[in-house]
Formats: sequence, C-alpha cells, structure tokens
Amino acid sequence: MNVQEQAMRLSRPDKLRLMEALWADLTAAEEAFDSPSWHEAALRETEARVAAGEEQRLDWDEAKRRLRVRA
Repeated sequence: MNVQEQAMRLSRPDKLRLMEALWADLTAAEEAFDSPSWHEAALRETEARVAAGEEQRLDWDEAKRRLRVRA
C-alpha cells in the first residue's frame, strides 16, 4: 500500500495532524518555497481594492469563521 492510500485510511483527526506536520515541514525553509507566478499580481490587485475601500482586511479568525458559514 502506498503512502497516499495509507493517508486516506486515517481518521479525520489523524489526517489533520498529518496535514499540519507536512505543512510545517514544507514551510520550514521559507526561502526554498517559491510562490506561483500569479501570486504577486493577485496580492497587488487585492491591495488596490483595499486602498480603494472596495475590500476590507479580516483577521484570520474572522476569515475562517466566514468561510465556515459558507460551506
């Protein structure tokens, strides 16, 4: 059984723990992580909307709450 099949058999809490561990490992060396080419343009567009008053910044807890309400 390959690692992906093993991961799919984990419980939801174990999957979340695995995901967090993988993300921590992948982001440990920040300089080794390249953002996708579209990311800078997307950030500039968002900043322009914020500056124009068309969009508001949210703290992370509020953003998560709103996303959960949508789902």
